[in-house]
Amino acid sequence: MKGLFFFFSPFSLMFLYLLCISFTAETEAGLRNGDGVYIVYMGSASSAANAYRAQILINTMFKRRANDIVHTYKHGFTGFAARLSAEEAKVIAKKTGVVSVFPDPNYQLHTTHSWDFLKYQTAVKIDSSPPSSPEAGSYDSIIGILDTGIWPESESFNDKDMGPIPSRWKGTCMEAKDFNSSNCNRKIIGARFYKSPDDDSEYFTTRDVIGHGTHTSSTAAGSAVENASYYGVASGTAKGGSPNARIAMYKVCNPGGCAGSSILAAFDDAIADGVDVLSLSLGAPSYAHIELNTDPIAIGAFHAVEQGILVVCSAGNDGPNGGTVVNTAPWIMTVAANTIDRDLESDVVLGGSKVIKGEGIHFGNVSKSPVYPLIHGKSAKSADASESSARTCDYGSLDQEKVKGKIVLCENFDGSSYASSASDEVKSKGGIGCIFVDDRTRAVASAYGTFPTTVIDSKEAAEIFSYVNSTKDPVATILPTVTVEKFTPAPSVAYFSSRGPSSITRSILKPDITAPGVAILAAWTGKDTSISLEGKPPSQFNVISGTSMAAPHVTAVASLIKSLHPTWSPSAIRSAIMTTATQTNNDKGLITTETGATATPYDTGSGELSTTASMQPGLVYETTAVDYLNFLCYYGYNISTIKTISKSVPENFTCPEDSKLDLISTVNYPSIGISGYKGNENKTVSRTVTNVGGDGVAVYMVSVETPPGFSIQVTPEKLQFTKDGEKLTYQVTVSAGDGSLKKDVFGALTWSNAKYKVRSPIVISSETSTTN
Repeated sequence: MKGLFFFFSPFSLMFLYLLCISFTAETEAGLRNGDGVYIVYMGSASSAANAYRAQILINTMFKRRANDIVHTYKHGFTGFAARLSAEEAKVIAKKTGVVSVFPDPNYQLHTTHSWDFLKYQTAVKIDSSPPSSPEAGSYDSIIGILDTGIWPESESFNDKDMGPIPSRWKGTCMEAKDFNSSNCNRKIIGARFYKSPDDDSEYFTTRDVIGHGTHTSSTAAGSAVENASYYGVASGTAKGGSPNARIAMYKVCNPGGCAGSSILAAFDDAIADGVDVLSLSLGAPSYAHIELNTDPIAIGAFHAVEQGILVVCSAGNDGPNGGTVVNTAPWIMTVAANTIDRDLESDVVLGGSKVIKGEGIHFGNVSKSPVYPLIHGKSAKSADASESSARTCDYGSLDQEKVKGKIVLCENFDGSSYASSASDEVKSKGGIGCIFVDDRTRAVASAYGTFPTTVIDSKEAAEIFSYVNSTKDPVATILPTVTVEKFTPAPSVAYFSSRGPSSITRSILKPDITAPGVAILAAWTGKDTSISLEGKPPSQFNVISGTSMAAPHVTAVASLIKSLHPTWSPSAIRSAIMTTATQTNNDKGLITTETGATATPYDTGSGELSTTASMQPGLVYETTAVDYLNFLCYYGYNISTIKTISKSVPENFTCPEDSKLDLISTVNYPSIGISGYKGNENKTVSRTVTNVGGDGVAVYMVSVETPPGFSIQVTPEKLQFTKDGEKLTYQVTVSAGDGSLKKDVFGALTWSNAKYKVRSPIVISSETSTTN
């Protein structure tokens, strides 16, 4: 559902609303008025000519206005951000060596047990969770996180038993009025913040005032903290997926949003600092459709990957509509969100002791017996409210005299209402509690403080309506939240998780993978009274949801793979994660969406993250520098621009003469996307795999899941490796008996032997086919 990006306090929802307004207003204002901060991107930093041109531009234009320079970029790529007029921006865009000039965009955030769930979801036996940390003496991985900052006093960031900081680390711990160098340790080894031109000076610190960055950091690499909970809910040991990894925080987001110029500055610094993996739980809204050369995340990630750094990004929270996934450049690993096998249950008890299961986090002190009058919002409408607004319990829609002392049943019948706003309306009118009917959010527990609120689905609501309509004086109560473990079926795709296909191209499947992102317990700021219960100190942990929470799960596994295989490229690590993903739930059925329908690769990518099989993938698909250069050619960039952008252009490289979008299917990606399929034709793509099984000689046989009406032929059907590191190529030929392709179809191929299964999803689409 569009407009919901992460789930916690009403304050945070307001913060999200302001972010959305900020992105639209500031970007559009920049386009209308022309004056403001612009980013001038000038390609690779390895080119002395690029660096010289950038310096000449800065010296010429800003000799007497140095304060107009916001950031300069020089480590991984070249360029700067500065205050410019529209005319100045147009002039600079025409200069030799300038790839793009664009207004500074303002991006938004995508908001213990989850690791245990992933452990039990895998078929590979392990002894502990998260996956066993690398043995002493192996590569010490460093995770860079671009987010809202960090709360260093959290126990999740203690450095007990950690060894010395890796000698290759070149970063720093920036000091501020509330953040000293002593706040860094052997766990938090780097801390930087970036000054956005319009930010208040109180945010010139790496300290987290929002909570989001603390949560994502501890999810990825937090130390184990026993007896963690949110006021007793979701209790257990909170632990990061890669607890021995180091954290470098790059604070690029403040309550006003995440400035693109700051995001690029963080990428530039992280490349120079020496991080191994970068994690971003933020991005543009799906409606923006930003081009690659004006997207700070795509630009920064391209140069990070060139330097051997894997970049993991959240897919966005604009689901469940198709085509909403963001952060879809092929050099980015894009992560969707799913539920886990823990349910935060708050049940409704009706007269006669009938129990209706509900979902929500609240700490209401009401009777456990059904003694409170129950009324439908429609029956409690105020005189000047419409019936529809009263059904959803919109602001100002209810009559205080009709609501006082009662539990109110509200409905999200139009798909645009939220339980939090309905709960606030009922509470403001003196109600006792709120039952909210919403099929989509039923599986995502939100927090409502001390006011009893629960979410039920329409099937459960039918029983309540039947009871209300057949009873003269209906009564009910809402029980306090209880934590239900081993909930089935799980995982399912979170309703908010953005879906494919990518707006860039259907020839690259996005998202790449799905991971836990619903009701995740992790560290929080130590002084957030907005999530506190009355009379109790602020919680040190919080339970929130979003693809923001899913991305650091994948980041952690990538960090562990890097520790075990330090010479592996970013694409090899991505391949290991994608090709070992699971497609089944804990009921032994296929993963489903929030509606109960079988999920497709547009929902889950390759499947759900496996924390252990990914350490031993058998084969990997390496997407080379030339693959990415060819992608740029196919996408429409000319060779001159590509040579400016990339530091890795071979001397004799040229764009293929027939470069076109359909050829993106030939990029050596772990999934296979065939777009522009015209029917009654054979379409062939090649893939190359590298043997990393460790056994030297290895033989793999292929099996194919073929969509109805199609034929998929793999040649050869057997891959015979004679040594580790050997590369072999195979072809996939797709054909169809029926010439029409009315909707996109899905299949898969798997290379397997007695030890490994290496699976690649296949998506086939035409220019006119639909996504569902």
